[in-house]
Amino acid sequence: MSLVLEALRETPVARRRIELVERKGLGHPDTICDALVEAISLALNRMYLAEAGAILHYNIDKALLAAGQCRKGFGWGELTQPMELVVGDRATFEVDGTRLPVEETARAAVEAWVVARLPHVRSGKDLRVRTVLAPGSVELRRIFEAREGEVLSNDTCGASGYAPLSPTEALVLAVERFLNGPEFKKAFPDTGEDVKVFAVREDARVALTVAMPMLCVATPSERAYFARKEEVLAALARRFGGAPFEIAWRLNTLDRPGRGAEGVYLVLTGTSAEDADSGQVGRGNRANGLIAFSRPTGGEAAPGKNPVAHVGKVYSVLSHRLARLIYARCPALEEVYVHLAARIGEPVDRPWTGVQMVLPEGMALSDVEAAVADVTEAEIARLPAFRAELARGEHPVC
Repeated sequence: MSLVLEALRETPVARRRIELVERKGLGHPDTICDALVEAISLALNRMYLAEAGAILHYNIDKALLAAGQCRKGFGWGELTQPMELVVGDRATFEVDGTRLPVEETARAAVEAWVVARLPHVRSGKDLRVRTVLAPGSVELRRIFEAREGEVLSNDTCGASGYAPLSPTEALVLAVERFLNGPEFKKAFPDTGEDVKVFAVREDARVALTVAMPMLCVATPSERAYFARKEEVLAALARRFGGAPFEIAWRLNTLDRPGRGAEGVYLVLTGTSAEDADSGQVGRGNRANGLIAFSRPTGGEAAPGKNPVAHVGKVYSVLSHRLARLIYARCPALEEVYVHLAARIGEPVDRPWTGVQMVLPEGMALSDVEAAVADVTEAEIARLPAFRAELARGEHPVC
């Protein structure tokens, strides 16, 4: 392993004047795509282990959620054209002459996720699934056929992670989880899952914009819609009144009173994918659940990738985990940034590793160098175990 440590002399994100942070919530079309391909990935891991004794070559990280068509108004709604999920890329369809149930596994994983998390989407009726999968290239399959020796990377790429979250990042994450959490949904069952949270911080003031639809069948009138909207804003103000900011809350800023159902944000299924917005893998949250404009990031979409040999997935999750572990070991550090990279054909478990740290006044790199190296080397050494945990779904990917 090549390890490079660097001290950064810069202002931590939390103390800069400007910060922008976004999170696309559970029912956002992009998040749905990420979550569904990751659900397929985990299901394929289980199937391959059961049928073949090992996770075989696949990458299911390409998916498009094409929006449907919907007619709706206050108190009613009708989906006139279903949403369609198109899942594509590569998988292993047979081993030793025995066919493997790849498509059946993928469809079952999609149905199970939708039933568990999108209660207003009728599985098999409101959402159609089309799989466009084929066997992978001989070169990439060979990586998995070699049962002895080190696992080789099947791509050339890198990833970056960081710790700790800034207060703004923590706030954005908490707001979406609150709005899609069981307590809020019990009190506001007439709200959809397609939540988007966007924060613009200027010094200690945060303009926090939330998009969250109301269910058309549970909203009898325009007056009821705007009354409920005020109740949601009041609930947010109560819940996050202790935040270390002056927060200006905004909800559904496209709303226009007096225009009836056409002037408010209504959905039938809980998601705008029913008629307004399509989704795609990799356009949403990074591996830590956020889109943080002030942080380094890679270009990889971690969901759906193979956890054995695709470093785009392994390193995307590991970089954030390693940054958190380093910060836990050395909490006096202001910020920790971890960068991991590998070339195709090189061992997955021996990445190039760079760790950058924002040091507080009076601290030298030599004060933490040994501790940071210890944590980093220990975590890299357990990469085979980490990849097995990733394959079992023990580390969140999206």
